Amino acid sequence: MPATAESVDTLWFTRCPVPTASGLAYALGRLATRYADLGVEIGILQDAPLEIARHHYDHDLVGLIREGGNVPAIAARAEGARTRLVGLTWIDEGQSIVVRPDAPITSPAALRGARIAVPGWAATRDTSHARAMVLHGFKGALGLAGLTLDDVEFVEVPLDPVVPPGRVRAERAAPRFRELDELAAGRVDAVYAKGAAALEAARVRDLVVGIDLDAVPWRRSRVNNGTPRPITVHEDLLQSHPELVVEFLVETLRAADWAAGDLDGVREVLAAETGSGAEGVLLAYREGFHRTLHPTLDEERVDLLRIQKAFLLRYGFLSADFDLDSWIDPEPLRLAYERLAARH
Repeated sequence: MPATAESVDTLWFTRCPVPTASGLAYALGRLATRYADLGVEIGILQDAPLEIARHHYDHDLVGLIREGGNVPAIAARAEGARTRLVGLTWIDEGQSIVVRPDAPITSPAALRGARIAVPGWAATRDTSHARAMVLHGFKGALGLAGLTLDDVEFVEVPLDPVVPPGRVRAERAAPRFRELDELAAGRVDAVYAKGAAALEAARVRDLVVGIDLDAVPWRRSRVNNGTPRPITVHEDLLQSHPELVVEFLVETLRAADWAAGDLDGVREVLAAETGSGAEGVLLAYREGFHRTLHPTLDEERVDLLRIQKAFLLRYGFLSADFDLDSWIDPEPLRLAYERLAARH
């Protein structure tokens, strides 16, 4: 039986294979220590039984705090999930358009007429994040040259079955790697790649970066599933046990403070977290990224998330629209910053 707000004895959090301050807080042992003091266990959603782990997508789990991709979070809210948005992070993590070494695609304008690999639809909107990521990645690149998705040719790539959350680390990013195989074989001209594992896989296949989206100064061109990345909680948890949410954010902020002063330590954790190794981390996460892990709800990040929501609605990834501002609850993060400042 799912836990009610009153019976929460385990706090679950999503540990995606991406850089997050909450992931660092867990790796450093700080989450487990703090919640032990509060008489609550901390659990990794991806390591839970499938009947619990599936809530990574629908967020229908009272004890879940989710820092992960925004496509499932936004899609779940559109479906009526009783969640609140309590923080946003922005971490540039190697967004690129990858091509073959002999390809003439070295600028956004050169994408006109290109065959681009697009993953097929998954069983549900909230699990179709691979397709959403690729479409928005190409949309951002094309927009830099005044082009749109109408200026390229979609080549649908069959999507592998959705990997159960508990097996994400063992079978990470299979659809994205399938697209790289299509590119290496010459059946498409360009692939969107994001993150350490994808860039490392591209290099193994002798593929190269044709367009480096991280080098573009405008963040709007890099809005995607992980940029910005939301922290969401169940309304019942927030109402009944706000201290559990606030302390999660406090430990997240403490880990972000630690990360800002220990780049080597962060890279060591990320090599294990992303499953890509040291080289992949160096490829994907550039100078200064370790100083930007602190969550905020500033106007810029909220507006960037608004762009993502509008994109998802336009291209069929949401079942309905909803008011983004009413989704936000700034109080837990405000209290976390206040509490951390008092401790310092």
